Amino acid sequence: MHVPDGFINAPVSLATGVVAAGAVAVSLRGARRELDERTAPLAGLVAAFIFAVQMLNFPVAAGTSGHLLGGALAAILVGPYTGVLCVSVVLLMQGVLFADGGLTALGVNITVMAVVTTVVGYAVFRGLVKVLPKKRRSITVSAFVAAVLSVPAAAAAFTLVYAVGGTTDVPIGQVLTAMVGVHVLIGIGEAAITALTVGAVIAVRPDLVYGARGLTAPLKLRVNGELVDAPAAEPVPAAARSTRRVWLAGLAASLVLAGFVSFYASADPDGLEKVAADKGIDAKTEEHATADSPLADYGIEGLTDARISGGLAGVIGVGVTVVAGTGVFWAVRRRRTGETSPASVRDASDVAENV
Repeated sequence: MHVPDGFINAPVSLATGVVAAGAVAVSLRGARRELDERTAPLAGLVAAFIFAVQMLNFPVAAGTSGHLLGGALAAILVGPYTGVLCVSVVLLMQGVLFADGGLTALGVNITVMAVVTTVVGYAVFRGLVKVLPKKRRSITVSAFVAAVLSVPAAAAAFTLVYAVGGTTDVPIGQVLTAMVGVHVLIGIGEAAITALTVGAVIAVRPDLVYGARGLTAPLKLRVNGELVDAPAAEPVPAAARSTRRVWLAGLAASLVLAGFVSFYASADPDGLEKVAADKGIDAKTEEHATADSPLADYGIEGLTDARISGGLAGVIGVGVTVVAGTGVFWAVRRRRTGETSPASVRDASDVAENV
């Protein structure tokens, strides 16, 4: 759903840029409540993982593909404010280095792909976890539904922006129907990726899933035939629960996905590209300002082997994104004043049994 230059006129592009800048500013302040020294590097990893998975277009219909947007996934893993920043960092790296998503349309892309997907996804997720049983499966189910709904919501948001500032005269009803229809299918793929990822992290380190915090039910012990609450677990020092293994495993997975698996991604146009071609809303598309970048179109300039070129570009993208993301999140993190942090005051084994 990366909007290129020329789809949206200058005044609306500027207005959405202001909206996006405001959302990023609010998210920078909000992220301080979500991040600390332990979780800031993990947020950078989430951004790199989203970058990697966005390279894996999957077929959704004849001649159409889709890819992860990542807003719901990021919000559930690291928090909604940090989630907006994660996707925004990815979009910035893609636009500047890889000529993917127009620079004049960066405000549109951040508003639609980062803000809308994160806000809608996390709102749906929180609503569901409040009414579902406090079990691990409920977190995964809620993540699935939240991700499904976040994608057509983003498609509807793009249609609204296009209705106000589109550069071609196309019946908006047709654009809305086509955009939402194809992105419902893409949303299913998004939901599968989101649920699998959240489920995998919960299985090994449930204390690292932001959306699962505070959802534990008290342990019960049977005493003389009656169930009573077990004593609360003592806080576990953050230093005793290293995230290094999780970080290294996530980075390795991101590098493999971007550097190797991406070669086998679908080459069909994604949902927006397909609708734009079919409905004629791409008539005034402009050449990307960084089209001559050595990494444009996810390849290395001068390398003729497509597999090596794309793989190296993917690896570079993951590396740049994890460094940029971690730098941002480390700068805005909350400094711990004690031995424990909110993310580390619960024993992981207790959470695994009760989430």
